[in-house]
Amino acid sequence: MPRRASFSPQTLAVLGALAAEPSSWRHGYDLARETRLKSGTLYPILVRLADRNLVEACWEDEQPAGRPRRHLYRLTSDGLAAATTALAAAPGLNPSAPRPGAADPGSEL
Repeated sequence: MPRRASFSPQTLAVLGALAAEPSSWRHGYDLARETRLKSGTLYPILVRLADRNLVEACWEDEQPAGRPRRHLYRLTSDGLAAATTALAAAPGLNPSAPRPGAADPGSEL
């Protein structure tokens, strides 16, 4: 089955957030806050991007006191290239605008 060449607006939001700091490891909660995507939307996107080798994922090295270890995510070199291309081609994408599927700014994730 051929891979899709385009990304959903929600996936573009995730790619944009990761591309802003491509060498930094980011955890899902941070990405959820930045993109305003709910976990039921965000994590399947991250899994699909990882399956396509556009994002790499790992566990935090150590468990911080008071909470479980988190998964961390960052773009691969192929992911950065795909994100750069997709974001440049996205018509009218405004990074400061609320993301499609986003929660009300006053609501909790």
